[in-house]
Amino acid sequence: MNRIQDLNKFIKLTGDRAKLDAKANGTYIVYKTSEGYMVREYSDGKIERIEDLELYNE
Repeated sequence: MNRIQDLNKFIKLTGDRAKLDAKANGTYIVYKTSEGYMVREYSDGKIERIEDLELYNE
């Protein structure tokens, strides 16, 4: 495998592991979609878009 394929494999494995951890702990994962939106994905498959106002801490 080349480096790009290796990197893509590790990224996928990391995401899969995050989903397993979220399910075990009753929480969610956060990621950016290909459309550029930040979302929360719950272990039941529900995906919720995070509004811009929620992204900033004061």
